[in-house]
Amino acid sequence: MTDSATPYRVLARKYRPQRFAELIGQDAMVQTLGNAIRRGRLAHAFLLTGVRGVGKTSTARLIAKALNCIGPDGQGGPTIDPCGQCEPCRAIAEGRHIDVVEMDAASHTGVDDVREIIEAVRYAAVSARYKIYIIDEVHMLSRNAFNALLKTLEEPPAHVKFLFATTEVNKVPVTVLSRCQRFDLRRIPADLLARHFAAVCAAEAVAAEPEALALIARAAEGSARDGLSILDQAIAHAGIEESGVTAAQVRAMLGLSDRGAVRRLFAHLLAGDAPAVLAALADQHALGVDPAGLIRGLLETVHGVTRLKAGGAPDPAFAEEERAAVEQWAERLSHALLHRLWQLLLKGLAEVESSAIPLEAAEMALLRVVHAGELPDPAELIRRLTAGEIGGAAASLPVAASAAPVAPPPPRAPESFAALIEALDRSHAHLAQQLHDYASLVRYAPPELVLHPRRPLDGNLAAALKTVCDIGWQVTIAEAAGEPTLRERERERADEAARAERESPVVAAVLQAFPDARIVADQRSGL
Repeated sequence: MTDSATPYRVLARKYRPQRFAELIGQDAMVQTLGNAIRRGRLAHAFLLTGVRGVGKTSTARLIAKALNCIGPDGQGGPTIDPCGQCEPCRAIAEGRHIDVVEMDAASHTGVDDVREIIEAVRYAAVSARYKIYIIDEVHMLSRNAFNALLKTLEEPPAHVKFLFATTEVNKVPVTVLSRCQRFDLRRIPADLLARHFAAVCAAEAVAAEPEALALIARAAEGSARDGLSILDQAIAHAGIEESGVTAAQVRAMLGLSDRGAVRRLFAHLLAGDAPAVLAALADQHALGVDPAGLIRGLLETVHGVTRLKAGGAPDPAFAEEERAAVEQWAERLSHALLHRLWQLLLKGLAEVESSAIPLEAAEMALLRVVHAGELPDPAELIRRLTAGEIGGAAASLPVAASAAPVAPPPPRAPESFAALIEALDRSHAHLAQQLHDYASLVRYAPPELVLHPRRPLDGNLAAALKTVCDIGWQVTIAEAAGEPTLRERERERADEAARAERESPVVAAVLQAFPDARIVADQRSGL
């Protein structure tokens, strides 16, 4: 029994990574940081971005420990493997180190908060090697706060390091991004999460079925923190039963429908048995299953079948019996049918979630799936029309009616801002190039176009757009920036490709063997 004097720590806090080796799913970033520390090529500012719970704040604290660790003997230097025993490591882990300042930008958004940092960076660290500022959710800073930070961020004192974390990197100004070394933390794969949760259960002396952990890993959607919170709830839900955490308990806790019932319902849909579909839906509703959750289960089944048919690995959350059924469906069903099922169920899910009568909406959605199975697919329909097997009303129309003039279709604007620039390039190449390089898109909803030009645009944009599509364009210049420009996006993709190339095993091995080597562009091949 837990000592009442010791408060319970939730799993997400108890098993927060304390070493880079415990940070799962981010091997590329760890390798890059390790090489930078070993070679003394440390950036003055790091930007960590990714979805919730992938380890952004934990990574920032680990970097702070790595830079300030002095080793058990007090003589160590910066290392990718901090000891965790020296005073700086323990103080940073406990959040009490005077030279490691954590700030939540969500509650400190103004210029005054940033001014305190600007004034404090002038002074050397009190006891650590580096004075480190960790700013969480940095995108929440105001524009004025960002502007006040720019000069200090570009040329900080040698003893200062900035560590920024954000879930919405697109809201961080480009001027800040260009001054930081950026790391994109990836969603953690479900199989890695499941193995991590198994290790946590072993450490907690809690039995758990592999299928239950796979369900939790899939529900976590790539977030270790979310998954550990669900696992904490599942352990509490299981109580003190000897069986521990079971898949049935996790499904009940998360409101997931019974997989066997989903398989039976899916089989009824494929057979076009409308009475059986309605009866199965009524049975699940009587058991308390949410109609939307049942349709989500059908969507997961369609996805699993399609993925397996396309050559992917089976979903680890599927039980053995379910895997056999999915394999059979993958062999029997065509890609066209599976994609049609996906679209119909996806539309049905949206209707059920927005309906005031979800059960009735679910019945209508599933009946639509049943009756859609009676229709020929478009390819077969075209073949039968071409062969004359289907007589249409058009065949019996009088000649005069078929020869009646048809009104020209109204002009349609390009589907996207990028397509608009491409169309404009044919008649106004210079203006199109300016839009490509300097125009930050705020809103594209033809005929409305809202832009934030980084530089003044030459020429009459509204008149130029009229030559592309005469729909009465309404062009507005906004003060605040919107999306990155197309040129900035291209550069980001190029940087990402270059980073992936540098992180590939072959290139990494070459750079490690030849530290002074550089990657240069091949002008002849365009690479």
